[in-house]
Amino acid sequence: ETPVQMLKPGAGKTHKAYLWAYTPTSYDSLRAVVYDFTPSRAGEHCRTFLDEWRGKLVTDDYVGYKAGFAAGITELGCMAHARRKFHDLHASNQSQIAGQALELFGALYGVERDVAELPVDERRRMRQERARPIAETLHRWLIAQRQRVPDGSGTARAIEYSLKRWEALTRYLDDGHAPIDNNWVENQIRPWAVGRANWLFAGSLRGGQRAAAIMSLIQSARLNGHDPYAYLKDVLTRLPTQKNNRIAELLPHRWTPAT
Repeated sequence: ETPVQMLKPGAGKTHKAYLWAYTPTSYDSLRAVVYDFTPSRAGEHCRTFLDEWRGKLVTDDYVGYKAGFAAGITELGCMAHARRKFHDLHASNQSQIAGQALELFGALYGVERDVAELPVDERRRMRQERARPIAETLHRWLIAQRQRVPDGSGTARAIEYSLKRWEALTRYLDDGHAPIDNNWVENQIRPWAVGRANWLFAGSLRGGQRAAAIMSLIQSARLNGHDPYAYLKDVLTRLPTQKNNRIAELLPHRWTPAT
């Protein structure tokens, strides 16, 4: 989820609304992203969107997702968020401890680069063989370092973030379908980040929701290798005469140009 300014009716001012992005992983054959525009960051919005879905959800540590995990959704942690805590420490004060952590995180990501194109079962096997020993070393190292740093320090907070979420952070090791982080979905939010610099704010909640629907189609078209203009032009031309029971054929991942 990412903040988007929305015009407050009658006030002439904007307030912070939120754009949520949901997508299959980069390993999934389904190439699609769905955006949801909401008036706040409250966890109820993601719960409403996900409804009765009970799959595996890769997220950061935002509390808004916790109720879903309690209801049966499986939590997968984002290793990039855990790594970022140490990266920021190292960038700000050249922390030696942070530097050591980054080497171990880097080793985990090195495995991911090697297994990215492998079949699911082989990816899982390679993670078990190569990444799990690294993860176990990292875990022992985090526990040991936490005992040596003062409570409340930036280093302690970075270590505690990983230790608190360790089970969720390492679930990907047992599932070849799962990614190590949620960078894939964060990449799908980038068009909105660029857009904010141009259109500045959404004119209303309905306006933001319409924009989310349109952008879902445009970005999904891109993910499937389509020219968004050609896709939308063809779909809007065919839509008035398309049978209701065949509307799904016009979704970006199923669309083929009219001949």
